[in-house]
Amino acid sequence: MRIRKFLGAVAVVLAVAVGATGCGSRGGTATTPETTANPSESLVGISMPTQTSERWIADGGNVEKSLKGLGYKTDLQFANDDIPTQVSQIENMLTKGAKALIVAAIDGTTLTDVLAKAKEQNVKVIAYDRLINGTPNVDFYTTFDNYTVGVQQATSLLTGLGLVDASGKKVEGKGPFNVELFAGSPDDNNANFFWTGAMDTLKPYLDAGTLKVPSGQTKFEQAAILRWQAPVAQKRMEDILTAAYSSGTKLDGVLSPYDGLSIGIISALTSTGGYAKGDLPIVTGQDAEKGSVKSIIAGEQYSTIFKDTRQLGSQAVKMVDALLKGQEPEVNDTKTYNNKVKVVPAYLLKSVIITAENYKKELIDSGYYTDADVK
Repeated sequence: MRIRKFLGAVAVVLAVAVGATGCGSRGGTATTPETTANPSESLVGISMPTQTSERWIADGGNVEKSLKGLGYKTDLQFANDDIPTQVSQIENMLTKGAKALIVAAIDGTTLTDVLAKAKEQNVKVIAYDRLINGTPNVDFYTTFDNYTVGVQQATSLLTGLGLVDASGKKVEGKGPFNVELFAGSPDDNNANFFWTGAMDTLKPYLDAGTLKVPSGQTKFEQAAILRWQAPVAQKRMEDILTAAYSSGTKLDGVLSPYDGLSIGIISALTSTGGYAKGDLPIVTGQDAEKGSVKSIIAGEQYSTIFKDTRQLGSQAVKMVDALLKGQEPEVNDTKTYNNKVKVVPAYLLKSVIITAENYKKELIDSGYYTDADVK
C-alpha cells in the first residue's frame, strides 16, 4: 500500500510538472511573437526605373549599400524605362522570396497586379520618390516635398531673370521677359507636383505680363516630356524656337524640371537658337547631376534643385528595417499623397536651390561630390 501510494504521488507530481511546462511553453509563444527580422535571411528587392540617368544609378547603389550594411540580402534591378521589364523584375523578386520591396516606378499606375501578388505574400512595399497610384498595396512613401521643389525651380528662374532677389523678395521695374515652360513625364506623379508648385509661383508674373510665353504653350499637357527624355525635350525646344523665335524674338528663360531635359534644351538653344554658351537664357533644372553642375559652373545652365538622395535612400532603408522588425516607420505627412485608393503615409525631405554661388558649400563641402567630380 505504501509503495502504491508513493508511486501515485510521484505520478501526480510528474503530471503537474509536465502540465506546467507545457503551459509555460505555449504562453511564451503567445506573448513573444517573432517581430524581429533576421537580416541574413531577409531579401529586399530594389526596383529602379532606369540607368540612363546617373541619379537613379546612385539611388540604387546607395539603397543597396545601406541594406547590406544592416545585413540584408538585396536584389537591385534597373528596368531601363520599360514598364513590362519592371513588372517582370518585381515578379522575379517575389519568386525569390523578397520580404520587402523598394520601388521607384516608371509609371505609377501600372503595378497594381504585381503588388497584389506582393500583398498575398505579405511583402511590404515602399514607394521610392515616385508615388505608386491606383493600388491599396503600397505601405509607405518616401520622397522630397515635390510641390516645394516646383516652387524652388520657379523661384530660381525669377531670381536669374532679376525679378526677385537672393532672399526671394520681389524686385520692381523689370521685364517683360519671354520664357518657355517644360514639364516632366505625365506618368510620373511627381511631375504634376513640380508643375503645380512652379506655376503657382509664376502665375502672378504671367498674369501681370511681366512674363510672356511666345509659344502659347502654357498647359501641362503641352509642356510634358514623356519618360523625361532629353532628345524629346531638345526636339520640342527646337520646334518652339523655329515657330515662335525665328523673327529675332529673344528668349530670356526656360523652366526645366530636370537636368537631363536641361541639357537637351541647351543643345537646342546653341544649335537651332544660335545662342552662345556664355549668353544663354536662364535655364533651371533638378537633381544636381554632374553634367549639369559642370554646366552651372561654366555659366551655361543657371540652376538646379539638389535633392540629397543619400538622405532619401537612408529613409527608405529605415522604413524597410522598421517594417521587417514589426515596428512602425517614421512619417511626417499623412495628408498629401492620395494615390486614388488611399492616402499613403509619407516621409518628406527638404531640397536646396543650387547655383554657381553655392554649389561648393552644398555639394562639395557636404561630401556629395568631390571637386574632381564636377571639373
